[in-house]
Amino acid sequence: MTDHPSTYKGQDCHRPGIQWDDRASLHHVGDGDGVLDAAKGLRNGTFADLVNHMMLMPEHERKDYYIEKLGDREYHASEVEELSKRDDFPRS
Repeated sequence: MTDHPSTYKGQDCHRPGIQWDDRASLHHVGDGDGVLDAAKGLRNGTFADLVNHMMLMPEHERKDYYIEKLGDREYHASEVEELSKRDDFPRS
């Protein structure tokens, strides 16, 4: 999984495109965020793994979940569906 380098004056911290191997967690919509947000994750893995997991859910259930990617960026059902259709999405 990608992380920023921990070295002093590290180079190449930013890579263009979607980082499919970033850390992410699956959350239930309305779980309250807050200080204990990380503990409320239902499943952890790479961003690609969780996009794939959500796409395996029945379509009517997807709206009840979202993916929180490293850095507190949330991806809800409609956006996850669009991401799964991208040419660069790593299909398993």
